[in-house]
Amino acid sequence: MNISLSGKTAVICGSTQGIGLAIAKEFALAGAQCILLARNEASLKEAVASLASQGVKHRYYVADFADNKAVKKTIDEILQSFTVHILVNNTGGPAPGPITEASPEAFLLAFQQHIVNYQQLAQAVLPGMKQAGYGRIINIVSTSVKIPIANLGVSNTIRAATAGWAKTLANEVAAWGITVNNILPGYTQTQRLDKLISGNAAKQELNKDELAGKMQQQIPAKRFGKPEEIAAVAAFLASPAASYVNGVNLPVDGGSTGAF
Repeated sequence: MNISLSGKTAVICGSTQGIGLAIAKEFALAGAQCILLARNEASLKEAVASLASQGVKHRYYVADFADNKAVKKTIDEILQSFTVHILVNNTGGPAPGPITEASPEAFLLAFQQHIVNYQQLAQAVLPGMKQAGYGRIINIVSTSVKIPIANLGVSNTIRAATAGWAKTLANEVAAWGITVNNILPGYTQTQRLDKLISGNAAKQELNKDELAGKMQQQIPAKRFGKPEEIAAVAAFLASPAASYVNGVNLPVDGGSTGAF
């Protein structure tokens, strides 16, 4: 089975921490040249320095996903020097809260940060992928694509929109050897999960560790996932071995999603 990414260039968004950084590290170990994209330059420098070299030079570009024009300018700059074979769309989720209390502006912001950016990034890299006869677009989404998560009204909405966008794109580009897939992480040990637990614990007047323990008991694996476990799946989907896996929503959640 060929899971090598040697000779491939990958753009990984949101790659200074958590799942994004873990994916960059896994790709680098597999031989890919990694281009990290995020808004904090100091963190980007640290992240690039942490990647295995495998004889290639990794790079970073600064872009804030709250600024669509900046993201477009950055990917155009990258493409002046590189052909991108792998694109990982990974963006921080919207703030928690019930949908009944969400403002229209919150939906617009989330749509711009996710769908608009993903669309313009994909449109930018697709010509090079078509010419190379190889392309992988991997979106880090959420298990809420299958079952909405309580108190994540805006997030549930925008994640479902991402899944629809990705499936449509997958159908249109498959003939060129390009796949588009969604990874649906369950509860994974990241800063976002820590914030969600802290916020919910305060609302429920529970100890943070007590709430975390209750959450883990609802997962068949009885634990939270690790970013590295999500990254391993991303590396497979990015590889030649996954050439016939296209347009899927793949939960990586320890079995917690209550749907087929």
